[in-house]
Amino acid sequence: MAIPATQLRPGMIIKHNDQLHLVFKVEHRTPGNLRAFIQAKLRNLKSGAMFEHRFRSADAIEKVVVDEVAMEFLYSDGDDYYFMNPEDYEQTVLKGSTLGDAIEYLTPNLQIKVSYHDGVPVGIELPSFVELTVIETEPGLKSATASSVTKPAKTETGLVVQVPPFINEGEKIRVDTSEGAYMSRA
Repeated sequence: MAIPATQLRPGMIIKHNDQLHLVFKVEHRTPGNLRAFIQAKLRNLKSGAMFEHRFRSADAIEKVVVDEVAMEFLYSDGDDYYFMNPEDYEQTVLKGSTLGDAIEYLTPNLQIKVSYHDGVPVGIELPSFVELTVIETEPGLKSATASSVTKPAKTETGLVVQVPPFINEGEKIRVDTSEGAYMSRA
C-alpha cells in the first residue's frame, strides 16, 4: 500500500530498498525557499542498522501490511514496555529499541495497535494525538493570549513540547504524535 511521505509516523513499518524498516523518527522540514522534505530515521528490521533518509514530500512510500492487534499499554519496566490484548488478556513485551521515539507518547491505558510481521511484534502504531500532563514549565502569563511566543514544557513521559505561554504545570495538553507538536488543551 503506497502512502505519501507526509503520512509517515513513528512506529510504522515501511518497505525501503526492498527491505523492511521501522520508522523511528519523522521530521517535516521546510528550509527557506527550498522544497519541503521529510527527514526520517529508519531501522532495518533484519540487520538492526539505523540510518536517516530524506524523502521528498511527494514520494510514494510502500507501507508494509502487517497484522495489527489492538492493545493497551500497561507499564514500562526499564527498557521493557508491556502491552495487553484486551480480548484475551495476553501480554506482549517490546523493547525500547524496537519502539524508538514512540515511547515518548506512551501513557498507561493508551489504546494502540501492535504490528506483527511473521508472528513477531515489530512496532506500534500510535493514535494521531495523545493527551499528556505538563509536569514542568515556566509560570504562565495571564495577558498572553494570542502571541506566537512559545515556551518549553516537560510532559509526564519526558517529552519536551513547545507550548503557548498560558499553559501551566498540571494541565493536560493534546500532542500531535507525528510531529511532537502542541495542538490544544485537553
